Amino acid sequence: MQPADITNTLRFGYKFQFEDGKEKEFSVLLDSRTLHALSPPYPSPPEWTKLGFQQCENCPLASTHERCPVAMNLAHLVEEFKYSTSYDKTWVVVEGPERTYAQETSVQNGLASIMGIFMVTSGCPILDHLRPMVRFHLPFATALESVYRTVSMYLVGQLFRMKHGEQPDWTLEKLNELYREIGRVNKGLWNRLSKASAFDANVNAVIVLNTFGDALRFSLKKGLDDLAPLFGADDRA
Repeated sequence: MQPADITNTLRFGYKFQFEDGKEKEFSVLLDSRTLHALSPPYPSPPEWTKLGFQQCENCPLASTHERCPVAMNLAHLVEEFKYSTSYDKTWVVVEGPERTYAQETSVQNGLASIMGIFMVTSGCPILDHLRPMVRFHLPFATALESVYRTVSMYLVGQLFRMKHGEQPDWTLEKLNELYREIGRVNKGLWNRLSKASAFDANVNAVIVLNTFGDALRFSLKKGLDDLAPLFGADDRA
């Protein structure tokens, strides 16, 4: 791939630093307008990237697609960490467009953070719905932060739907449905990566991401009562 035009490119740099002095560095390059991943071609993609390999049960892609776009976007990352253990300690430094983040954490949490970017910018028709969140990527987010960011993104999207003459979903009913489908994608990806990795870091990173989805659905079920006090809302039954 030709070098990306930096004026039209959004970059997130991830550096994993380990206790033995080793480092792993990754650059996530995105088209700044579409937020689509600008991934270089993978010369010899592994078998587990084929669309039919542990394909998600709700995959909307036709059999004419040879490779799963999420798997292809994750392939180089998964290969780098296929011998890593989830709870290995690492210092992760993330350089974003506006600021730098750093945290001592586990490999699975660091991987979940960068995997989240690759997954929603890959071209998967289901995960595509989360792509706007990448522009304001928040590494190492807590479950509550993820709920707030997701609901905020969704409501902004509904505002634009209304402006375009479409029916908005102010009740968040379709957001709950979307995350049900995302959970099925995560399950499929978990099955796929469990066959691609000798150790558990990659697989458990997907579980971390799915946990955030479960937290959102639980929060929606409870009427977002975990966020209500922030707005001075009366949270009495």
